[in-house]
Amino acid sequence: MEIKHLQYFLEVIHTRSFTHAAENLYITQPALSRIIKSLENEIGTPLFIRSRKELIVTDGGWVLYKYAKEMEKQFRDLQTELGNLQTLKKGHIRIGLPTVTNSSFFSQLIGSFHHEYPEVTFQLEEDGSRRIEEKVMYDQLDFGVMVLPTKNDGIDYFTFVNESLNVVMPSSHPLSEASEISLEKLKDETFILFNQDFSLRNVVLEACQEAGFEPKVISETSQLDFIEDMVASGLGITLLPESTSMELTSEIQTIPVTDPTIDWNLAIIWKGDNYLPQINKEFIRFAKEKLTIDD
Repeated sequence: MEIKHLQYFLEVIHTRSFTHAAENLYITQPALSRIIKSLENEIGTPLFIRSRKELIVTDGGWVLYKYAKEMEKQFRDLQTELGNLQTLKKGHIRIGLPTVTNSSFFSQLIGSFHHEYPEVTFQLEEDGSRRIEEKVMYDQLDFGVMVLPTKNDGIDYFTFVNESLNVVMPSSHPLSEASEISLEKLKDETFILFNQDFSLRNVVLEACQEAGFEPKVISETSQLDFIEDMVASGLGITLLPESTSMELTSEIQTIPVTDPTIDWNLAIIWKGDNYLPQINKEFIRFAKEKLTIDD
Protein backbone atom coordinates (compact mmCIF):
# COMPACT_ATOMS: atom_id res chain seq x y z
CA MET A 1 0.00 0.00 0.00
CA GLU A 2 1.78 3.15 -1.21
CA ILE A 3 1.43 6.46 0.59
CA LYS A 4 0.83 8.20 -2.75
CA HIS A 5 -2.12 5.92 -3.44
CA LEU A 6 -3.56 6.74 -0.02
CA GLN A 7 -3.14 10.44 -0.82
CA TYR A 8 -5.06 9.88 -4.08
CA PHE A 9 -7.79 8.08 -2.13
CA LEU A 10 -8.01 10.99 0.35
CA GLU A 11 -8.40 13.46 -2.52
CA VAL A 12 -11.35 11.46 -3.88
CA ILE A 13 -12.94 11.54 -0.41
CA HIS A 14 -12.43 15.30 -0.10
CA THR A 15 -13.81 16.13 -3.56
CA ARG A 16 -16.43 13.33 -3.70
CA SER A 17 -15.58 13.12 -7.39
CA PHE A 18 -13.15 11.03 -9.44
CA THR A 19 -13.15 13.75 -12.10
CA HIS A 20 -12.29 16.63 -9.77
CA ALA A 21 -9.80 14.53 -7.81
CA ALA A 22 -7.99 13.55 -11.01
CA GLU A 23 -7.83 17.20 -12.07
CA ASN A 24 -6.39 18.24 -8.70
CA LEU A 25 -3.86 15.41 -8.80
CA TYR A 26 -2.88 16.07 -12.43
CA ILE A 27 -3.51 12.49 -13.52
CA THR A 28 -6.11 10.98 -15.82
CA GLN A 29 -9.41 9.72 -14.45
CA PRO A 30 -8.81 6.14 -15.74
CA ALA A 31 -5.44 6.09 -13.98
CA LEU A 32 -7.06 7.26 -10.72
CA SER A 33 -9.79 4.62 -11.08
CA ARG A 34 -7.16 1.90 -11.48
CA ILE A 35 -5.35 3.07 -8.35
CA ILE A 36 -8.55 3.04 -6.29
CA LYS A 37 -9.41 -0.40 -7.70
CA SER A 38 -5.99 -1.70 -6.66
CA LEU A 39 -6.59 -0.37 -3.14
CA GLU A 40 -9.95 -2.12 -3.02
CA ASN A 41 -8.34 -5.39 -4.13
CA GLU A 42 -5.57 -4.99 -1.56
CA ILE A 43 -7.84 -4.44 1.44
CA GLY A 44 -10.57 -6.74 0.14
CA THR A 45 -13.57 -4.42 0.25
CA PRO A 46 -15.17 -1.74 -1.95
CA LEU A 47 -14.32 1.84 -1.00
CA PHE A 48 -16.97 3.67 -3.04
CA ILE A 49 -20.39 3.04 -4.51
CA ARG A 50 -20.42 4.75 -7.90
CA SER A 51 -23.61 6.13 -9.38
CA ARG A 52 -24.46 8.82 -11.92
CA LYS A 53 -25.77 11.20 -9.25
CA GLU A 54 -23.19 10.90 -6.49
CA LEU A 55 -20.17 9.06 -5.15
CA ILE A 56 -20.96 7.26 -1.91
CA VAL A 57 -18.24 6.24 0.53
CA THR A 58 -18.70 2.71 1.90
CA ASP A 59 -18.17 1.68 5.52
CA GLY A 60 -14.86 0.18 4.44
CA GLY A 61 -14.00 3.48 2.79
CA TRP A 62 -14.57 5.41 5.99
CA VAL A 63 -12.42 2.96 7.97
CA LEU A 64 -9.58 3.40 5.46
CA TYR A 65 -10.10 7.18 5.51
CA LYS A 66 -9.62 7.27 9.30
CA TYR A 67 -6.24 5.55 9.11
CA ALA A 68 -5.12 6.98 5.77
CA LYS A 69 -5.58 10.51 7.11
CA GLU A 70 -3.35 9.73 10.10
CA MET A 71 -0.76 7.95 7.94
CA GLU A 72 -0.63 10.89 5.54
CA LYS A 73 -0.13 13.28 8.46
CA GLN A 74 2.68 11.13 9.86
CA PHE A 75 4.29 11.08 6.42
CA ARG A 76 4.16 14.88 6.27
CA ASP A 77 5.63 15.06 9.78
CA LEU A 78 8.42 12.73 8.67
CA GLN A 79 9.19 14.96 5.72
CA THR A 80 9.15 18.02 7.97
CA GLU A 81 11.50 16.48 10.52
CA LEU A 82 13.90 15.29 7.84
CA GLY A 83 13.83 18.80 6.41
CA ASN A 84 14.48 20.24 9.85
CA LEU A 85 17.65 18.17 10.09
CA GLN A 86 18.90 20.21 7.16
CA THR A 87 17.51 23.58 8.26
CA LEU A 88 17.08 23.56 12.05
CA LYS A 89 16.85 27.33 12.19
CA LYS A 90 14.03 27.75 9.67
CA GLY A 91 10.31 27.52 10.21
CA HIS A 92 6.94 29.26 10.43
CA ILE A 93 5.25 29.62 13.83
CA ARG A 94 1.55 30.45 14.22
CA ILE A 95 0.55 32.02 17.55
CA GLY A 96 -2.84 33.11 18.91
CA LEU A 97 -3.03 36.04 21.35
CA PRO A 98 -6.13 37.12 23.30
CA THR A 99 -7.25 40.67 22.55
CA VAL A 100 -7.42 41.37 26.28
CA THR A 101 -3.73 40.62 26.79
CA ASN A 102 -1.09 43.31 26.79
CA SER A 103 0.93 42.03 23.82
CA SER A 104 4.05 44.16 24.33
CA PHE A 105 5.77 41.37 26.28
CA PHE A 106 5.16 39.02 23.35
CA SER A 107 6.55 41.50 20.85
CA GLN A 108 9.74 41.57 22.89
CA LEU A 109 9.83 37.76 23.06
CA ILE A 110 9.38 37.38 19.31
CA GLY A 111 11.94 40.11 18.66
CA SER A 112 14.50 38.29 20.81
CA PHE A 113 13.73 34.96 19.17
CA HIS A 114 13.97 36.48 15.71
CA HIS A 115 17.39 37.91 16.60
CA GLU A 116 18.65 34.36 17.23
CA TYR A 117 16.65 32.73 14.42
CA PRO A 118 16.29 35.37 11.68
CA GLU A 119 14.88 32.90 9.14
CA VAL A 120 11.88 31.97 11.29
CA THR A 121 8.63 33.72 10.33
CA PHE A 122 5.62 34.36 12.58
CA GLN A 123 1.86 34.54 12.05
CA LEU A 124 0.02 36.26 14.91
CA GLU A 125 -3.76 36.11 15.35
CA GLU A 126 -5.89 37.93 17.91
CA ASP A 127 -8.91 36.10 19.29
CA GLY A 128 -10.57 34.99 22.53
CA SER A 129 -9.03 32.30 24.74
CA ARG A 130 -11.71 29.76 23.84
CA ARG A 131 -11.23 30.16 20.11
CA ILE A 132 -7.45 30.08 20.49
CA GLU A 133 -7.65 26.81 22.42
CA GLU A 134 -9.88 25.32 19.70
CA LYS A 135 -7.52 26.42 16.92
CA VAL A 136 -4.55 24.87 18.71
CA MET A 137 -6.44 21.59 19.09
CA TYR A 138 -7.43 21.61 15.39
CA ASP A 139 -3.84 22.36 14.27
CA GLN A 140 -4.80 25.82 13.00
CA LEU A 141 -2.30 27.38 15.43
CA ASP A 142 0.99 26.04 16.77
CA PHE A 143 0.83 27.98 20.04
CA GLY A 144 -1.64 30.11 21.89
CA VAL A 145 -1.89 32.31 24.94
CA MET A 146 -4.93 31.49 27.06
CA VAL A 147 -6.40 31.94 30.52
CA LEU A 148 -6.08 28.99 32.87
CA PRO A 149 -7.49 26.65 33.88
CA THR A 150 -8.13 24.44 30.86
CA LYS A 151 -10.22 21.27 31.02
CA ASN A 152 -8.62 19.91 27.85
CA ASP A 153 -6.31 16.98 28.57
CA GLY A 154 -4.82 17.30 25.09
CA ILE A 155 -3.20 20.65 25.91
CA ASP A 156 0.34 21.14 27.23
CA TYR A 157 1.30 24.52 28.68
CA PHE A 158 3.46 26.55 30.97
CA THR A 159 2.28 29.52 33.05
CA PHE A 160 4.00 32.87 32.68
CA VAL A 161 1.60 35.42 34.23
CA ASN A 162 0.00 35.38 37.68
CA GLU A 163 -1.79 38.61 38.49
CA SER A 164 -5.16 39.98 39.59
CA LEU A 165 -8.06 41.85 38.01
CA ASN A 166 -8.61 45.56 38.49
CA VAL A 167 -11.87 47.44 38.22
CA VAL A 168 -11.75 50.08 35.47
CA MET A 169 -14.14 53.03 35.85
CA PRO A 170 -14.52 56.64 34.68
CA SER A 171 -12.43 59.23 36.53
CA SER A 172 -15.70 60.93 37.50
CA HIS A 173 -17.04 57.84 39.30
CA PRO A 174 -17.72 58.34 43.06
CA LEU A 175 -15.41 55.40 43.89
CA SER A 176 -12.59 56.47 41.58
CA GLU A 177 -10.38 57.76 44.44
CA ALA A 178 -10.51 54.50 46.42
CA SER A 179 -7.25 52.62 46.96
CA GLU A 180 -9.07 49.27 46.60
CA ILE A 181 -12.66 48.15 46.09
CA SER A 182 -14.56 45.15 47.41
CA LEU A 183 -16.28 43.29 44.58
CA GLU A 184 -19.59 43.38 46.50
CA LYS A 185 -19.59 47.21 46.25
CA LEU A 186 -19.94 46.87 42.46
CA LYS A 187 -23.26 45.01 42.59
CA ASP A 188 -25.29 48.04 41.47
CA GLU A 189 -22.95 48.99 38.62
CA THR A 190 -23.48 48.30 34.94
CA PHE A 191 -20.76 46.13 33.41
CA ILE A 192 -19.13 46.18 29.99
CA LEU A 193 -17.57 42.80 29.22
CA PHE A 194 -15.80 40.87 26.52
CA ASN A 195 -18.04 38.47 24.62
CA GLN A 196 -18.41 34.70 25.05
CA ASP A 197 -15.25 33.91 23.07
CA PHE A 198 -13.21 35.33 25.95
CA SER A 199 -12.48 33.46 29.18
CA LEU A 200 -12.32 36.79 31.01
CA ARG A 201 -16.09 37.10 30.68
CA ASN A 202 -16.66 33.87 32.64
CA VAL A 203 -14.02 34.80 35.20
CA VAL A 204 -15.89 38.05 35.93
CA LEU A 205 -19.35 36.47 35.95
CA GLU A 206 -18.31 33.66 38.30
CA ALA A 207 -16.54 36.05 40.67
CA CYS A 208 -19.62 38.28 40.87
CA GLN A 209 -21.89 35.29 41.47
CA GLU A 210 -19.61 34.09 44.28
CA ALA A 211 -19.80 37.60 45.76
CA GLY A 212 -23.60 37.24 45.87
CA PHE A 213 -24.87 39.15 42.85
CA GLU A 214 -25.53 38.81 39.14
CA PRO A 215 -23.76 41.61 37.25
CA LYS A 216 -25.88 43.91 35.08
CA VAL A 217 -24.17 43.55 31.68
CA ILE A 218 -25.03 46.47 29.43
CA SER A 219 -22.70 45.62 26.54
CA GLU A 220 -20.38 42.87 25.26
CA THR A 221 -17.71 43.19 22.58
CA SER A 222 -14.49 41.65 21.30
CA GLN A 223 -12.58 44.95 21.14
CA LEU A 224 -10.56 46.31 24.04
CA ASP A 225 -10.54 49.82 22.55
CA PHE A 226 -14.33 49.83 22.44
CA ILE A 227 -14.56 48.76 26.09
CA GLU A 228 -12.13 51.51 27.07
CA ASP A 229 -14.13 54.15 25.17
CA MET A 230 -17.45 53.03 26.69
CA VAL A 231 -16.02 53.11 30.22
CA ALA A 232 -14.52 56.56 29.63
CA SER A 233 -17.88 57.82 28.39
CA GLY A 234 -19.57 56.73 31.63
CA LEU A 235 -21.60 53.86 30.17
CA GLY A 236 -20.36 51.37 32.75
CA ILE A 237 -17.36 49.72 34.41
CA THR A 238 -15.28 46.66 33.56
CA LEU A 239 -12.74 44.33 35.12
CA LEU A 240 -9.41 43.82 33.37
CA PRO A 241 -6.07 42.17 34.18
CA GLU A 242 -3.66 44.44 36.01
CA SER A 243 -1.13 44.60 33.15
CA THR A 244 -3.86 45.37 30.58
CA SER A 245 -5.62 48.04 32.65
CA MET A 246 -2.36 49.88 33.27
CA GLU A 247 -1.94 50.36 29.52
CA LEU A 248 -5.25 52.18 29.02
CA THR A 249 -5.00 55.86 28.06
CA SER A 250 -8.50 57.35 28.42
CA GLU A 251 -9.86 59.40 31.32
CA ILE A 252 -10.36 56.38 33.54
CA GLN A 253 -9.19 54.99 36.88
CA THR A 254 -7.93 51.47 37.60
CA ILE A 255 -8.33 50.16 41.15
CA PRO A 256 -7.46 46.74 42.63
CA VAL A 257 -10.42 44.49 43.42
CA THR A 258 -10.39 42.81 46.84
CA ASP A 259 -12.64 40.50 48.82
CA PRO A 260 -12.15 38.45 46.79
CA THR A 261 -8.99 39.06 44.80
CA ILE A 262 -9.67 37.66 41.33
CA ASP A 263 -6.75 35.68 39.97
CA TRP A 264 -5.68 35.97 36.33
CA ASN A 265 -3.32 33.23 35.12
CA LEU A 266 -1.98 33.15 31.58
CA ALA A 267 -0.18 30.28 29.88
CA ILE A 268 1.39 29.47 26.52
CA ILE A 269 -0.31 26.34 25.19
CA TRP A 270 0.33 23.80 22.45
CA LYS A 271 -1.23 20.50 21.39
CA GLY A 272 0.23 17.87 23.67
CA ASP A 273 0.00 14.78 21.48
CA ASN A 274 1.13 16.58 18.34
CA TYR A 275 4.39 16.24 16.45
CA LEU A 276 6.48 19.34 17.19
CA PRO A 277 8.98 20.56 14.59
CA GLN A 278 12.42 21.20 16.01
CA ILE A 279 12.04 24.97 15.78
CA ASN A 280 8.78 24.78 17.78
CA LYS A 281 10.56 22.84 20.52
CA GLU A 282 13.24 25.52 20.54
CA PHE A 283 10.55 28.23 20.80
CA ILE A 284 9.10 26.51 23.89
CA ARG A 285 12.54 26.31 25.50
CA PHE A 286 13.26 29.94 24.63
CA ALA A 287 9.87 31.20 25.87
CA LYS A 288 10.16 29.29 29.15
CA GLU A 289 13.57 30.80 29.73
CA LYS A 290 12.34 34.35 29.05
CA LEU A 291 8.84 34.24 30.51
CA THR A 292 8.39 31.58 33.18
CA ILE A 293 7.39 33.06 36.53
CA ASP A 294 9.31 32.26 39.68
CA ASP A 295 7.62 29.91 42.12
